[in-house]
Amino acid sequence: MTSLRPAIVLLSGGLDSATCLAIAKSEGFAPYCLSFDYGQRHRAELQAAARVAAALGAQEHRTVRLDIGQFGGSALTDSAIAVPTDGVQPGIPVTYVPARNTVMLSFALAWAEVLGAQDIFVGVNAVDYSGYPDCRPEYIAAFEHMANLATKAGVEGHRLSIHAPLIDLSKARIIQTGSGLGVDYALTVSCYQADDQGRACGACDSCRLRKEGFNAAGLPDPTPYQPARQP
Repeated sequence: MTSLRPAIVLLSGGLDSATCLAIAKSEGFAPYCLSFDYGQRHRAELQAAARVAAALGAQEHRTVRLDIGQFGGSALTDSAIAVPTDGVQPGIPVTYVPARNTVMLSFALAWAEVLGAQDIFVGVNAVDYSGYPDCRPEYIAAFEHMANLATKAGVEGHRLSIHAPLIDLSKARIIQTGSGLGVDYALTVSCYQADDQGRACGACDSCRLRKEGFNAAGLPDPTPYQPARQP
């Protein structure tokens, strides 16, 4: 058994969550990674999450089957809603999945209590992102407050902290940070409509933000793209 402090790390398999995992490890935590099979169309990310967890030495990696996709309402869970490919636009896009971070953080909170962990890491970002309301600092602060009101651990004085180390960073800075910590971004999948091999479309918001981030960071983009859709 490790003597390091346990922490739950939400791991999607994308660039941001991989960086978040590396940061948790660099800060001396023993990471327990949690991924979700929630009915998303970009399922290649689940394979990426497993690769990243193994490469970065997670203590344990669990994937929870959670079909919030049955409700639809998002281009990421409803095949009848097209993923936008005309560039990042103002407002909340159709790729927003209703209540996703709230649901996922709640599962992380439950596992944290069982493990006796007082720390949860999530790779949300409020700078280079798609405008999701559950990626903002106010949301993270509100969830942390709720977590300490709603749990046995919190009530008994074992304060729970939600860490969002990427929240104020540009995509370029996130990439530079992760590269410095040894993250192999070739293992990650960010695309909203990656194919079964994990190859990116190069046109969705996530692909655009990722590509621009590598350009701004001055680092080569290791993303495999679908042959007919080179950016």
